[in-house]
Amino acid sequence: MSTPEMERVADPSPPTRPVSPRSWRPLILRLHFYAGILIAPFILIATVSGGLYAVAPTIEQLVYRDYLHVDSTGPAVPVAQQIRAAQAERPDLTVSAVRPAADVGDTTRVMFTDPTLGESRRLAVFVDPATASPVGELAVYGSSSSLPVRTWISELHRHLHLGEPGRIYSELAASWLWVIALGGLYLWIERYRRNEGRTTLLIFDRKSKGRNRSLNWHGVAGIWIAVGLIFLSATGLTWSTYAGANVTDLRAALSWTTPAVATTIGSADPATMGDHSDHGGHSMDMSAVSSATDSNVGHIDSVLDTAAANGIDGAVEASIPSSDDVAFVVAETRQPWVMSNNSISIDGSTGAVIDTQYFADWPVAAKLAAWGIQLHMGTLFGVANQLALVALSLALASVIVRGYMMWWKRRPTKSTGLTAGRPPLRGGLRRISPISVVLLAVVAVAVGWFLPLLGLSLVAFLAVDFMVGYIRRPAH
Repeated sequence: MSTPEMERVADPSPPTRPVSPRSWRPLILRLHFYAGILIAPFILIATVSGGLYAVAPTIEQLVYRDYLHVDSTGPAVPVAQQIRAAQAERPDLTVSAVRPAADVGDTTRVMFTDPTLGESRRLAVFVDPATASPVGELAVYGSSSSLPVRTWISELHRHLHLGEPGRIYSELAASWLWVIALGGLYLWIERYRRNEGRTTLLIFDRKSKGRNRSLNWHGVAGIWIAVGLIFLSATGLTWSTYAGANVTDLRAALSWTTPAVATTIGSADPATMGDHSDHGGHSMDMSAVSSATDSNVGHIDSVLDTAAANGIDGAVEASIPSSDDVAFVVAETRQPWVMSNNSISIDGSTGAVIDTQYFADWPVAAKLAAWGIQLHMGTLFGVANQLALVALSLALASVIVRGYMMWWKRRPTKSTGLTAGRPPLRGGLRRISPISVVLLAVVAVAVGWFLPLLGLSLVAFLAVDFMVGYIRRPAH
């Protein structure tokens, strides 16, 4: 017969400090548990598709090498001549912009407005700059002109190819990711503190076994990637449907929007300038678009020379206006290791500079937003950026899998007839002070209003939890 003393000796668990009467841990643990069980599948899907999207720029370069590069040598012919060669290929469409070859061996990309392609899409004809010979055509998407494979991966990550309804999944994942990351960070640090140093904080304990091994990996890996997860959540929300609209309104109210050059000759009204490459932009009212005149195409080389004289050169996109009262806009495209994107508008007929926007003059918030978006997309630091995002995706996927392993190993014995892991004990709200409960409610309402899907799903969690607790309450 075992005695209490024998049971204490047999218990392998490390000694822990008792939980204080006033503690956030039970509440955060229960929220972290439910969010992990119910939201983690959405986060896992976003993680896998996001890791694939991170390397999409490299995949694009490999798949479409024959469109993007040529073996021709010699000086490039005038850009206007290259555009006319592309127009000869697609006389049925209206030319709207051109991306001249930035380096030797690159092709020039001539963009056409094509209403049959759908919103935010254009048709690009790729031209050999040395011979002015078209080498092929592809649909391109967004302000970064991503090609079909990259576009397909982007839409998989954004809405699973389900259209607008599918965007709910990605917004739900982004809305909860930062909550789960911060909750896990708190719980792991609290566990380290309570276990009197026997729990490693930043180093995986290779001697741990069973559920503790999964818990150790879950906590250590989670704490290493927490900052990255919060970053992905914050930047991902800017593309979301409901929270994204609130972010846009907030930026406009605080004058944090991305500046844009004026495009109407004789007017200071700026054109809108999208931040989210590959996630929108370039939609237009086709009834207001007329065919670009030969005179406008003929001005393109002088316009590019004027832009270069003002420090805007290299990899650029130049719009081709469809009327004489609209200026050409030459903007530097987002490229790896390029930390600034300047733009200029020019009167094609006179060569006069209408307006300029240099990145150095942007508001700090607009700069941070631009860098954050490129970092999220894996384009700011090239291959290094992509590899870092893939590593982050793999680490997050392992944390999610380990979390489910812990849940499964925590299931009750077979004699109970239950096969799922038990949730943490109820009553977390009773462990914090009344003032904290009021403050928590205020913060939850404010955050729930700004992030609607987070707020609605949180209410659903609370409702289900209350109903389960009510049903299982002991009879009197």
